Amino acid sequence: MAILKILKYGDPILRQKAKEVTKISKKIRILIENMIDTMYANNGVGLAAPQVGESLRIFVIDVSKDNEPYNPIVFVNPKIIKKEGATAPKEGCLSFPEAFCQVRRYSEIRVKALDINGRPFVLEAKNGELLAYAIQHENDHLDGILFIDHARNIFEATEVLAANNLPQLENDKLLNEADLEELILQKEAKDKEGDC
Repeated sequence: MAILKILKYGDPILRQKAKEVTKISKKIRILIENMIDTMYANNGVGLAAPQVGESLRIFVIDVSKDNEPYNPIVFVNPKIIKKEGATAPKEGCLSFPEAFCQVRRYSEIRVKALDINGRPFVLEAKNGELLAYAIQHENDHLDGILFIDHARNIFEATEVLAANNLPQLENDKLLNEADLEELILQKEAKDKEGDC
């Protein structure tokens, strides 16, 4: 299989809304297999088709730990059908080499999608686990949304981008997530109480 070139932040394809996949053809299967190989070659947890220049609603994820066998999950035409809770992980992205910042995410999600063979499935990710926010991160790519659009601290995100010679934040793309931020603050306050 081939290792594909990953587009970097600033490429206009990363801001486009991707198209639905109408048929899982041999060409689509090869693309998916190449995406999985590319994700592993770059030590990624996930990779979306727009990141390799294909504006299609496909992403792949593998959240297995170092000592576990590879376990890639393929999502074609995914739809997040349930979102609950809140968490604030530090995230990075293969399109933003070495850049990490804290973002707002839901801690529990349910997603429906097709697998590489076109079979529908539903997957739940709970308790703020890596899978929950990896799915949200990759699903965002399909709508031209990037992880920095969810940044909790705009100053931190700006500094991180500058330090890594990446284009600056696009202020018109930043998401107003006041409700989610409120949930995160409540959770942080509760966690602090539990530490006392």
